[in-house]
Amino acid sequence: MKNSDGLYLSAREAAAELAISPASLYAYVSRGLIRSEPTPDSRKNRYRAEDVRALKERRVPSPEPRGLRSFDADLPVMDTEISTITEEGAIYRGVNCVDLAENDTLEHTATLLWDVSDVDPFAPDNQPAMSDEMRAIAEAARRAAPIDRAIAVLALASSADTRAFTRAPDGRAMVGARIVRLLVATMLNAESSPEPLHQQIARVWAGDNKHASDLIRRALVLLADHELNASTFTARCAASTGLNLYDSVIAGLAALKGPKHGGAGVLASQLVKTLVDRDVEPMVRERVALGERFPGFGHGVYKRGDPRAKSLLNALARAGAPRKFTKEVPERIAEATGEFVNIDYVLAVLVHALRLPGGSELALFAMARSVGWIAHASEQLQFGKLIRPRARYVGPAAGRRSAPVERA
Repeated sequence: MKNSDGLYLSAREAAAELAISPASLYAYVSRGLIRSEPTPDSRKNRYRAEDVRALKERRVPSPEPRGLRSFDADLPVMDTEISTITEEGAIYRGVNCVDLAENDTLEHTATLLWDVSDVDPFAPDNQPAMSDEMRAIAEAARRAAPIDRAIAVLALASSADTRAFTRAPDGRAMVGARIVRLLVATMLNAESSPEPLHQQIARVWAGDNKHASDLIRRALVLLADHELNASTFTARCAASTGLNLYDSVIAGLAALKGPKHGGAGVLASQLVKTLVDRDVEPMVRERVALGERFPGFGHGVYKRGDPRAKSLLNALARAGAPRKFTKEVPERIAEATGEFVNIDYVLAVLVHALRLPGGSELALFAMARSVGWIAHASEQLQFGKLIRPRARYVGPAAGRRSAPVERA
């Protein structure tokens, strides 16, 4: 008897019956519309056939509201088993990132996103190799921006790692952990350590704040992945050419630096600094009158507010961060513009409240998101296909002659 004739459907059968992608299927599961459970003697899940067919008969629209579907209908859409976005937050392989951030670490989040259970990528002895050249570059770039220093060191790291090109899924997870540990240590100007990542960051950057470790832990988990954002798509494109995970992460780091992506946190920090010694309402009124935007507010995906931002902002409030930034600023700007706080603003508040070094908004973002890049790059390497979108030509018609050159 086929599986589809019984109580359960496989992921492929359920997605086909609803004419949706696997990512949309997982979104339905995360919202409780379809029940799933592990398949006996397998790591895959199976799905209740009656739920799938009831959903089909009701003709329920996509679980993702219009604002979540895409920034642009013409942008590439790819199947992935790693994550999707819902109004309640990003879903990491069926687990809501907001729920995960309550107690989990970036390391555990990595094993979830990388889908590993047979090995421990973050075992104490799985440390990155450091060549003399890497140490020389790291020392020479000690005063450079953390993300630039990391790119420089990672460019040499695959040559030092004899297992960088492994094709085994568990082996790639082990490489991924070495990359994340190297990235964090390099950004901190510190030696790699088996100590939990959030504790390393808190010790180096905010050693005198008792709340720092937990707040940084939460931020790292919330930022670990966010489906196919610009840096993740860049990392996947790089991996699709056959590059190793080190080089794929470098591609992600370069894309993250842009002011419309990870660099937005730096702009939000400038807003926070501006408001430190100013009253909120007059400043907001002045900016609105001038037609200026507020960095850290509004989101191309979350039209009703960023759940990650709300979660971390609430944690900051409980830890005693200034009420001005956890409540007054978000409320006044939302009232004046209709735009809600996003994760970039909350990162800026985190940096201000913990007195972290300047530019650490982007560094924290990169440390966390490296986990997602590795997950997506590994998935792309497993697919083994080159990502090659086509372009829609809108230039002059074929056969046009070049304009004559005027001679004096």
